[in-house]
Amino acid sequence: MRQGRARWLTRLAFLTGVALWVLPVQAKEEAQPLQITSFSGAYLAAHIAESDNDLDDAIAYYKQALAFAPNDKDLQQSLMLALVAQGRFEESLVYADKLKEVPDVERFSRLALAIDSFHKKDYAKAQYWLKLSLESDLDRLLSGVMDGWAKQGAGNASEAMDSIDKLKGPDWFGLFKSFHRALIADAAGLNDKADELYAATLADTTAGGSAPETWMRNAQAYASFLVRKGDKSKALAVLNQAEAFAPGKLEITTLRDRIAKGDKIEPLVAGPADGASEILLDLATALNRGGEPFVRLYLQYALALKPDSDAALVQLAAVAEQLKDGEGAISLYRRIPASSPLKELSDLQLGLNLADLDKHDEAIAHLKAYLDKHPEDMRAYLALGGVYGSKEDFRSAANLYDKAVEQLKTPTAANWNIFYQRGIAYERLKEWPKAEPNFRKALELQPDQPQVMNYLGYSWVDMNMNLKEGLAMIQKAVDLRPNDGYIVDSLGWAYYRMGRFDDAVREMERAVSLKPEDPVLNDHLGDAYWRVGRKLEATYQWNQARDLKPDPDVLATLQQKLLKGLPPIESNTAQETPKAKPVPAPAPKG
Repeated sequence: MRQGRARWLTRLAFLTGVALWVLPVQAKEEAQPLQITSFSGAYLAAHIAESDNDLDDAIAYYKQALAFAPNDKDLQQSLMLALVAQGRFEESLVYADKLKEVPDVERFSRLALAIDSFHKKDYAKAQYWLKLSLESDLDRLLSGVMDGWAKQGAGNASEAMDSIDKLKGPDWFGLFKSFHRALIADAAGLNDKADELYAATLADTTAGGSAPETWMRNAQAYASFLVRKGDKSKALAVLNQAEAFAPGKLEITTLRDRIAKGDKIEPLVAGPADGASEILLDLATALNRGGEPFVRLYLQYALALKPDSDAALVQLAAVAEQLKDGEGAISLYRRIPASSPLKELSDLQLGLNLADLDKHDEAIAHLKAYLDKHPEDMRAYLALGGVYGSKEDFRSAANLYDKAVEQLKTPTAANWNIFYQRGIAYERLKEWPKAEPNFRKALELQPDQPQVMNYLGYSWVDMNMNLKEGLAMIQKAVDLRPNDGYIVDSLGWAYYRMGRFDDAVREMERAVSLKPEDPVLNDHLGDAYWRVGRKLEATYQWNQARDLKPDPDVLATLQQKLLKGLPPIESNTAQETPKAKPVPAPAPKG
């Protein structure tokens, strides 16, 4: 099977090194919260709204519930956290103050009060709020580093660095401790110490493997420091090392270009509030493995300290995408400053989110305008092509990719996806003589690329041509991606088309075990069962596929098969059964 997901849109994380989510997003329906006349009703409505990620309504209902029970600490806690998560920091402070002595929530309530003290430059008060009665390793590192920044703000840089150095915890503390000690030394004008600490952090590539974004932030800060001290060549060498560690990082390439042009380079962290924001961002980024609730809270706290933090805004937008909050993601992308190296990426992601919200015309206009300004940006062609694909406007997609190829003077391995997507567009237009050379070119640029091998091999088998070569190509793709249900299904379908039905059953059963929620894979397995005489199981699989809400064309063929089964095979070649139109897999994240 050539598809890799239900929609054509392709996220751009694999081109940028930025950790972005790939799930489709949805619009939030506009509705005013109801006025509820009982505590239980308001409490239940708040929890339902929060579980639906409708935080504005959740906040309104929690406030209604508190009107019935104004001293309920659990309600105050839920309301405070919802306000922070929604970016309504100032409103959260009244509840943070009420909860400042409640141990179970002080890691968030006292943190909010400490941030407010950083705003007011009351660093002694900030240190007071950062003392917790209960703390995990994470809490100890966060509060300890923020305490160090408060000490630096009070003029005690040496004491600040010493206190961070003495923090006890697991080995992963090391990178964060050395990085923030370097930042404090830099902010305090202790140049020799800053140079020593930045260099030591840069040398610790092992720690960088567990928190790569923080390691890269250290490289940026160190290069900035070196330029400000007049050592431009060493700064560029640091950025070259960072580029080798994580190629294609936008912040690194932009900083290198600015240094080469002789632009004035500002420090990554300018003072105590920026430093406190930085540790919140560093920990949120390092620990974000699946949308843990505290990650969004830390990012919002980071923004409360530094509202124009482009890195925090991009991470929060990615969280919004994961939570299927398209409007929220777009709002956050719009906040990224025009001067940010992430501005171009945010414009592309904004266009994709518009398309995910079915605002296709707006998305196309937005991405076309971007391409007019950046005609050589291959990411933009992929983004706009994805929008055309989601509309099944494959002619426009093919024409667009033709223009992209014209822009490529000498294609490199990084350009394989342009040819892959152009091949898909022409294949969907049933112009195989134009499609096949593009798949071959993609494989020339990126040999053994599993998605390309899968698509090309599947196409051959589906057209009953190059069967042996196509089967071998799909088998190799499976060997490289053994847990990809769609590619495994391609192997099963190849066996099916060749009349090897027992082999088809084996592979299709494995594909369905990997992707049980996919209606087309279940449909294929039903076909294979029918051909080996397991007709009751075939009917079960077709019913299963029908209940998984397939596309209308798949549903129509399923209904026919449930009524009549499959027709007899009339030749030595397996008779083709109706299938879903193939949809291209997303580009890999590299």
